[in-house]
Amino acid sequence: MSENPAPQAQTADAETGTGETPAAAHPWSDLPAEQFSLLRLAPLPVDRETGPRPLRFVQLGRVERHARDMSLLRLTIQVPGQRLHRQTNLLEVWADHQRKEVRFGPDKGLSVEPANRGLGRFLMAQGIAWARKQYAHYQVEGGALPTKDNFNEAARARRDHALKAQGFTIEYSDPLQLKPFYSAPRISSLHGDWHAEKVQIVELLDAAAMLQQADQTLQEQDVKLRKLEDRLERLKREDSGLRFTITCLVAFSLFQAGLLIWIATR
Repeated sequence: MSENPAPQAQTADAETGTGETPAAAHPWSDLPAEQFSLLRLAPLPVDRETGPRPLRFVQLGRVERHARDMSLLRLTIQVPGQRLHRQTNLLEVWADHQRKEVRFGPDKGLSVEPANRGLGRFLMAQGIAWARKQYAHYQVEGGALPTKDNFNEAARARRDHALKAQGFTIEYSDPLQLKPFYSAPRISSLHGDWHAEKVQIVELLDAAAMLQQADQTLQEQDVKLRKLEDRLERLKREDSGLRFTITCLVAFSLFQAGLLIWIATR
């Protein structure tokens, strides 16, 4: 969300005398997830903009680091069977302990896939809840929001509504609403809730119970299917027997009719 969510270091190039080199990425900028959870995306009615919204399961990855001057929380979401851009489904929360300030990232904005399933609010709620535990008195670094969603009024409205629901203030510096800015006074003014009926965290035991229930259901369905197949085979055999019987009766009837005709004509 912030224009500069991750601290960047700049060094001078003394040998060439060209001044500052391109900003180097922070050592924590590419940390892989270390903790994982299962998320259940509840089935929702078909949306005109985003299409079908069936039941889905995705993986939430989490990693955090703490130092004397900086702390970081990074949340990522992986969707089975999809390869997404590294900036998609990513939320970073940087806590600057020297400035007593919290930044939300990435700088290109929070982009989630699948869209319109409540994942954006869920990620923001998780980040806010993490920051409120120890840094509730820290200020929030506001910044410009990406303008790519402004070309889609529905997407822009969903984004602004989600941010406002979390406690952020959205302001536009132009009458056409092409330059949005978000802000908040302190972390304590933000809300760490989300639509729990849309996104649910599935605990390990619950996931195991779901798998066990699904396996039991498959076994029961397999038994029912075998019974239906046996019944179908039995009906096929009975049908074949009836067809043979009917054929024999038709042949006998034709023989009797022919015999009667022969007797009558003699």
